Amino acid sequence: MIVSKQKEFRDILKTVKEKNIFIIGCGKCAKKQHLGGEPEVLEMKKKLKVSGKKVIGWTVLSSACNIGSWDEVLSQNPAVGKAEALLIMSCGGGVSIISSVAPQSAYPALDTLSLGGVCRDSVVMEQCNMCGECDIQFFAGICPIGQCPKGMRNGPCGGAMEGKCEVDERNCVWEEIHKRLESLGRLQLIEEIREPKDHSKRRRRD
Repeated sequence: MIVSKQKEFRDILKTVKEKNIFIIGCGKCAKKQHLGGEPEVLEMKKKLKVSGKKVIGWTVLSSACNIGSWDEVLSQNPAVGKAEALLIMSCGGGVSIISSVAPQSAYPALDTLSLGGVCRDSVVMEQCNMCGECDIQFFAGICPIGQCPKGMRNGPCGGAMEGKCEVDERNCVWEEIHKRLESLGRLQLIEEIREPKDHSKRRRRD
């Protein structure tokens, strides 16, 4: 799941100069995080109106990053065609896809943070760095590239203290990897030196 957070409303107003706005929410990741479902879209509509914008319509797409065509969106939401700008309440992927097909300017209402997941109804961030060369099996199923701020592949950095990361309040991922490998009886894997990632495998566009 793509993990996002709501932009500050004042920052949205700084960038969206157009008056006639159509709001598009996302029924997948953003809805799950209560950032782009119907309640959040309606709340955004209210805020925009109070700020002097004219919201000419809104919709929540089943998935903002997976739309058949702009004509399909337009046929189900004719008011979109009258909008000067689109405010997209989805991750950056949704904004990018809609921007590629819509004739209007599209603005993000969210900041995309990481590729995470959901465990026991809690959002878990930074589970994967999408490197294109997954070798998570050597790290007990825990990705050090995605979960270490420094992307350390061969053990913790010198700044880790008492199991804590020096960058923020999180636990050092290498402490977690060590514990997990030990519980699996595979602690020998931590002694093997891993080569740098082949970044050519991290495909951005064919």
